[in-house]
Amino acid sequence: MTTRLQSGDALLIVDVQNDFLPGGQLAVTDGDAVIAPLNRWIERFQAAGLPIFATRDWHPAAHCSFIPQGGPWPNHCIADTDGARFAAALRVPENASIISKATTAAVDAYSGFGGTDLSDRLQQTGSRRLFIGGLATDYCVLNTVLDACRLGYDVVLLSEAIRAVNVQAGDGAHAIAEMQAAGATLLEETPE
Repeated sequence: MTTRLQSGDALLIVDVQNDFLPGGQLAVTDGDAVIAPLNRWIERFQAAGLPIFATRDWHPAAHCSFIPQGGPWPNHCIADTDGARFAAALRVPENASIISKATTAAVDAYSGFGGTDLSDRLQQTGSRRLFIGGLATDYCVLNTVLDACRLGYDVVLLSEAIRAVNVQAGDGAHAIAEMQAAGATLLEETPE
């Protein structure tokens, strides 16, 4: 598989938000390690004039995924809070398409496609091959990649730009295997 960028390619950054970084409400171990490789991909996509998309959890304060409402997670990524903002070091370009998900209290969405117009926006840009990285491998990246594969996109998973929660040991590795089984290609390299 060639990693030369071409017309029809898009970069999709998944949930690189403060609450998922070390010190955040739902921190992913080494979550901040995805930032440098993603910034290199951002530069590469910008130089090629190709579209960049970034998803974010944008929860209401009483979201169904939160422990007080019976969900599995601590309160995190509440809309318009510092925890919901993209990592300061992540260089999201001004012209990137921002996709907010899980924006209603009663509905959760791990996938960037869940209840959003992401697929419509990708189609409007003619995107067919998605380069995907972000947080977390075993939840939002996994579900976004599986949906993208189901929707017929070619998916390139950026191995240097993902990290897992690993609630159970090995969850991240299992998620990568599941994404590959669905048709995603695991790319080991990072652009210089």
